[in-house]
Amino acid sequence: MQARSRLSAVVLLMMGLIAGLVIATQWERTPTQPVFGTPNFANPDKSIPAGDREIRTLEDLNKAFVDLAKSVNPSVVTVFTERVYRVRQDRMFPFFRSPFDDFFEDFFGRRQPRQEPEEREYRRSGLGSGVIVSTEGYIITNNHVIDNADTIRVRLIDRRSFPATVVGTDPQTDIAILKVEADNLPAIPLGDSDAIEIGEWVLAIGSPLSPELAHTVTSGIVSAKGRTGVGLAEYEDFIQTDAAINPGNSGGALVNMNGELIGINSAIATRTGGFQGIGFAVPVNMARMVMESLLEHGEVIRGWLGVYIQDIDDIMAQAMDLPVHEGVLVSDVQENSPAERAGLQQGDVIIKLDGKQLLSQSQLRNEVASRAPDTNVKVTIIRDGRERTIDVTLGRLEPDDIAVRPDTDFDELLGFRVASLTEESASRYGIDPSRSGVVVTEIQRNSTAARQGLREGDLITHVNRQRVENRDLFYENVRGMQRGDTILLNVTRDNRNMFLAFPL
Repeated sequence: MQARSRLSAVVLLMMGLIAGLVIATQWERTPTQPVFGTPNFANPDKSIPAGDREIRTLEDLNKAFVDLAKSVNPSVVTVFTERVYRVRQDRMFPFFRSPFDDFFEDFFGRRQPRQEPEEREYRRSGLGSGVIVSTEGYIITNNHVIDNADTIRVRLIDRRSFPATVVGTDPQTDIAILKVEADNLPAIPLGDSDAIEIGEWVLAIGSPLSPELAHTVTSGIVSAKGRTGVGLAEYEDFIQTDAAINPGNSGGALVNMNGELIGINSAIATRTGGFQGIGFAVPVNMARMVMESLLEHGEVIRGWLGVYIQDIDDIMAQAMDLPVHEGVLVSDVQENSPAERAGLQQGDVIIKLDGKQLLSQSQLRNEVASRAPDTNVKVTIIRDGRERTIDVTLGRLEPDDIAVRPDTDFDELLGFRVASLTEESASRYGIDPSRSGVVVTEIQRNSTAARQGLREGDLITHVNRQRVENRDLFYENVRGMQRGDTILLNVTRDNRNMFLAFPL
C-alpha cells in the first residue's frame, strides 16, 4: 500500500515537472519587450503572465509620456518681447490739420502760435517660446520671435522671470541665441536630428496663443524630414510633425522619447491661421551648428563649394542621358572657387557628399553650409556615365556668394534660370559656340516670361541694353530689379535676334 502511494506521488511529481517545462517553454515564446517598442521607461516585470502583458505595456506607455513631460518641460521658457514705436503727430485735430493753418489769424487779428507736433509712444508686445540648452543660461529660440525687439524677458515654469540679451542671430536659419544671468538652469540634452526616423513619437512644448497657455505639451509623430520651400528661411531642412503647434509655439522644443531636443518649432502650414496638423521644426543639428558658431566667432561661418546647382527631373535626365534621376546637377562652376580648383565641371551630377546620398539641391546646400571652411570633403559625382570621387577643400561662404545663386527667390521673380554658355550647352541647344551670353536652362510654364515667348535654349546676349557674357554678369545686371519692373532682353533663337520685354 505504501509502495503504491509512493508510486502515485512520483507520477504526480513527474507530471508536475513536465507541465512546468511546457509552461516555461510557452512563456519563452512570448515577447518580453513592450509592443510599442523602445525605449522602455517603466522596465516592466518580465514575470507578468503573457495574458496581462498588453495592459501592463499600455500603463508603461502612459507613464513614459508623463515622465517625459515632467523631465523636459522645465527646460522650455516663455519669451516675452516688446517693441517701442514713437510717432509724431499734432496735438489738436491731427488728421484734419492743413499745411496753411500757420498763415491764418484769429478773430482779433492775432497770429496763432504754431503747435509743435507731439511725440507719442506705442508699445507692441510679442509672445514666443525658447529652450534652455545650457545650465549657464543660453537659450535657443527663433529669430522671428525676437527680431527688432527692444526688450526681451523669459519666464520659467516655476514663474521666475529674467531679462534676456541677444547673443547672436541667424536669419538664414531663423535661429537666435539668448542669454539670461542665472545659474543651474534645467538644460535639456541635445539629440541627433539626423538619426530620427519618420513615424517616431515626439512631443512639442511651448506657449501657444497666450501666456496663460504656457508649457502646453502636445504629442505626435515625425511626419517627414528634409522639408524645403516653406519660405521661412534661406536654409531649410525642416522636420515636419503633426504634434499640435500654434502661434506662440515658435522657438519651443520638439523632443524625442529619450527626452532629447531634436528640433526648434518654427512654423505651421495652415489655411486658417491655426493648427492643421502640419508643423515645422528646425533640426537641432542645424541649430547647434549656428549656436556654436555664434558663440565662438560672433557670426555664423559656413562652408562654400562654389557651384550653381539644380534638381534633376525625368526630362532633364532623359535629355542629358543621365543614368540617375536623383542627385544634384552642376549647371555652372564659379571661377576661382573650391569646386573649380578641385576639378568639378558643368554637367557633373553630384550624388554623394562624404558618402551621404543627396536627393536635392537644398540638401547639398545645407550639407556644405553646415561644414566649416577648410574642411576636406569627398564629392561623389557621375561624369560621362561613370562614378568618381573628388576631394574638395571647402572655402568660406561670403555674402556676395549668396547674392548671385541661381536657386534664390530671385529666380521665382524672373520666372526662368540661366547658365553661362558652354560647348556642351551650345551643342545641346544648337547655338553657335563662338557666341557669348547666357542660355535659358529652365523656365516656369505659367510665368510672364513664358507667356511673352521666352523658351528654354534661348541665348540672352543683353539685359536692359547691357551686354552679358556670362551668368554672373546677367545676375549682376538684374539684381536690383523688383516685382513690377520691366525687363528687356536681347534674345537669339535659330540664329535670329529678337527683343523680349515683360514685367517681373
